Amino acid sequence: MKNIFLIVAAVFLFASCEDYLARQEDEALTFEKIWLKRETTEQYLYNVYGFMPNEAKVGDDNIWIPASDEASFTYQRSYRKMNDGTWNPASVPGDKWNSCYQGIREANTFMLRVHSCPELSGEEKEQYFAEARFLRAYYYFMLVRMYGPVILIGDEPVDFSAVNLNMSRNTLTECVDYIVTEMDACAQVLPKSYSDNWLGKPTRGTALAVKARLSLYAARPLFNGNEIYSDVSNQDGTRLFPGTYDKEKWKVAAEANKAVIDMGVYNLHKSDDNDPYKNYMETFHENWNKEIIWGTSTPASRWTVATIPRVVGGVAYGGVSPTQKLVDAYAMKNGKYPITGYNTDGSPVIDNTSGYSEEGFVTFEHPIDQPKGSVRRKSTYKMYVNREPRFYASVFWSGADWIYMGRPNDIKVPDFSTNGNSGPGQSHDYPKPGYMWRKMTDPSLDTKNNQWGTLSWPLIRLAEIYLNYAEALNEYDPTHADVVTYLNLVRERAGVPNIEEVYPGAVGDQAKMRELIRKERQIELAFEAHRYFDTRTWMIAEETDNGPMYGMNIKAHSSNGSTPVDFWQRAVFETRVFKPKHYLYPINQGEMDRNSKLVQNYGW
Repeated sequence: MKNIFLIVAAVFLFASCEDYLARQEDEALTFEKIWLKRETTEQYLYNVYGFMPNEAKVGDDNIWIPASDEASFTYQRSYRKMNDGTWNPASVPGDKWNSCYQGIREANTFMLRVHSCPELSGEEKEQYFAEARFLRAYYYFMLVRMYGPVILIGDEPVDFSAVNLNMSRNTLTECVDYIVTEMDACAQVLPKSYSDNWLGKPTRGTALAVKARLSLYAARPLFNGNEIYSDVSNQDGTRLFPGTYDKEKWKVAAEANKAVIDMGVYNLHKSDDNDPYKNYMETFHENWNKEIIWGTSTPASRWTVATIPRVVGGVAYGGVSPTQKLVDAYAMKNGKYPITGYNTDGSPVIDNTSGYSEEGFVTFEHPIDQPKGSVRRKSTYKMYVNREPRFYASVFWSGADWIYMGRPNDIKVPDFSTNGNSGPGQSHDYPKPGYMWRKMTDPSLDTKNNQWGTLSWPLIRLAEIYLNYAEALNEYDPTHADVVTYLNLVRERAGVPNIEEVYPGAVGDQAKMRELIRKERQIELAFEAHRYFDTRTWMIAEETDNGPMYGMNIKAHSSNGSTPVDFWQRAVFETRVFKPKHYLYPINQGEMDRNSKLVQNYGW
């Protein structure tokens, strides 16, 4: 039974949504009978869970990774419209407006009925009520991070498919305050933990962590005195966004994140021997470790099939890739960030004191990918040498060895150039930037023989909370010792030197520390659906997500089964478009048409 809760919930949704929801109005007796039995009452609760997106599946549920500057997914999905700027209110990629309000409606329905079930104990009713209340608040959180101010509908199960709703958007402040209040109330009831067969349900820490993340977003520039959106108003003139900057919001965010830390329930995951490579890899491969505050269990195949190069064999659709920008972001082994910026032609501005070089090749021993009982050294492009441990646990480059630990003598060498064994020319399944992503892919599983395993996808983990706290505290009180302390805890786990040893001038300097914290988030939380919302709430996406996106030169032709020399040069794989209106999602035109009081977001 271990680790199955959210899978069961999703299965129930797809199997019974029509049976329990669509016929509520015309089969009232059947609907009333739901609440007479434990089994059907619990099934209705699982249905409320079913509106959660599956972020561990490559597709439109995970739209925010490939729609950010950290990634490229080669597959033809709706996020392509976000990258090329062709989306609009009539065609909204990954639109969650309707599904979130459906989830809110079903949560309200459950909350109104659960106490009438005679087969549940009083304690069970209170917990189930709190779970539905949490989900309702989380669906609002999802809406706010995408659309900004939304409509708060209270406790009634409003049908958002109805025509002529005549409901205005609440202000951003009202939305944030409501979600925070709801999460605080849930935290008073939800347990600190569950038995193994219910892992994935929200806990007290989950509720506080969602509050903490939202408080951080609310303090950032997009939602805190943003001039671009300051004139967006309802039809009655009510301004939807705060018009002035409020520094105190950073204090609120710092306190909210510190409250999660002070629970003492969670720990940064470390291997038994505190090996920095294992520390980071096991965070994603060791299911339900103590770092995960909230996660979802899912068959790992949903993610892994897209992150395995074709040459490996079996089911391998390798097309999930980090961009060159993310590859550049990782620090060197000495803790210094090698790339400090880019010239107008896309070439990197290199910190020459970091030890980084893009000049030629060197014999290199990969610190993770080695055959069992032996050492394999290879000629490797200098760009990938002497980088920090998280780089090798996350980035896979052309010509590196793909080794399954379960079959140590089965070594594949992917070639991502044109006509290469895993590149363009022979299939549409290839990484456009010339890299593959490996962070969530467990090398101990023999996927060639369909051994996929289960993945505990971290929706929230402690490292994020540490970085949230450091960021908020730096903005409110940059001299506070905890800024460095909690940033260093994340770096130390990853085997990276303390920040004051590498950048002593940044300590107490708000602007310098801000950039270092942002860099650390970019690395530590890569491919966990944070970067999209970080660049937008920081309001830097016009710089990071607009213009040419670089990788290696996949147009170079392979002729002898190995990656050609001219592959190792930066090349544009696509050009992206980001405009100020893209900081928030547009509200779907269908929703605008059926609600005469609904006002559209800026620029749409």
